[in-house]
Amino acid sequence: MRMNWLLVVLLLLPCGGAYAAEAAGGVQSPVPAEKFPPPQPPAESTDRLPAPQVTITTRGTTRYEEYRVGGVLYMIEVIPEKGPPYYLIDRRGTGQFSRSNIAPQMSPPMWLIKRF
Repeated sequence: MRMNWLLVVLLLLPCGGAYAAEAAGGVQSPVPAEKFPPPQPPAESTDRLPAPQVTITTRGTTRYEEYRVGGVLYMIEVIPEKGPPYYLIDRRGTGQFSRSNIAPQMSPPMWLIKRF
């Protein structure tokens, strides 16, 4: 019996706020817009990296595309006449380039198939 009364009270509790608003003089009006102006759109982010400067040179039949940001060379794409292009990438910013056969933004899937 006691549980039934508790259940009734819990179900009627949310109705108390609506009843109090009616008793206070009718339906409450919304908050005026002057008190809470609409949010401003976010400002342009200044931490974006600038677009890379690309310099294209040709030596013989091989084409070289050098990518720089802020004047610092970080990648060279080598496009030979025959064969697939490859990339020389300075991953640590030390001036030491390592060869990669895939584009730097691509990450090949690497699954362990079998261990010997």
